[in-house]
Amino acid sequence: MGSEPQHATSPAPDAPSLVHQVAPGPQLLETAAGTLRMLAEPTRLHLLWQLAEGPKSVTELAQASTVPRTVVSQHLAKLRLSGLVDTHRNGRHIIYSLHDGHLVRLIRETINHADHRLTGEPTHD
Repeated sequence: MGSEPQHATSPAPDAPSLVHQVAPGPQLLETAAGTLRMLAEPTRLHLLWQLAEGPKSVTELAQASTVPRTVVSQHLAKLRLSGLVDTHRNGRHIIYSLHDGHLVRLIRETINHADHRLTGEPTHD
């Protein structure tokens, strides 16, 4: 086996795939670790949490954060360069959104997992 992921099944071309059966090789593991490193910073995780609810401008994200707008912009630039967020222009505003549904689910599950750890709520599947 090479460093490329081995897909056990392929979804129909028009059907979204929520789970991919893969055998993680070095390249896939490094890419996944890079994503997790980007999530490992609380301000970035909070921005991604907000974007999991839908696209937002820098202004909207800064208003919901506890950090200055310049800090929000710096974190968004890192997230964009890492491929976790996409942008599009709406008039004079740049609108940020999460790149895909896998990331939305990862963010939500990460926050929910932390909530269980903090509150002692029983775990579940």
